[in-house]
Amino acid sequence: MGRTTNQHYIPPVNFGYVENDLYRCGQPNELNFPFMEKLELRCIVWLAPEEPNQNMMNFVDDQDIQLHHLGVLEAGNASDPITEDMILEAFNLVLDKGNHPMAIMCNLGRHRTGTVVGCLRKLQRWNLASIFEEYRRYAGPKVRILNEQFIELFDTDLVRIPLDPPEWL
Repeated sequence: MGRTTNQHYIPPVNFGYVENDLYRCGQPNELNFPFMEKLELRCIVWLAPEEPNQNMMNFVDDQDIQLHHLGVLEAGNASDPITEDMILEAFNLVLDKGNHPMAIMCNLGRHRTGTVVGCLRKLQRWNLASIFEEYRRYAGPKVRILNEQFIELFDTDLVRIPLDPPEWL
């Protein structure tokens, strides 16, 4: 009698379903790659200022995933708030259905990822209380008031909506 191998599917830290074919998370590791394969990602928006680790880069190459490293668009360190330019560049990718399925990531999937998702929720006309509740759920005890303020003050009129946007917009 042959033994079957039990495959475990472990999501990355702070993994979440944002919308159909749009996910959020922190940087996956080797234990998460089988789970990530199941998502059949076409694109990853990487928001951290540093490069993803080599194991993730190998995974991206092996899976033929487009990696857009937006974190290098700004000088500074990982604790600096995200910029409006980075948000708008992320939205150019997120709102293009040709990039889906897609994941939005930073190191831990908390602050930069949470700010992009929060601004997306604002674009979707969520109320601020719901946006902040979602942001805080992923940020945990490390909530950054500057990120919440950025989301609140983000001008959605700056976002270019494509002619054929995702159905969830």
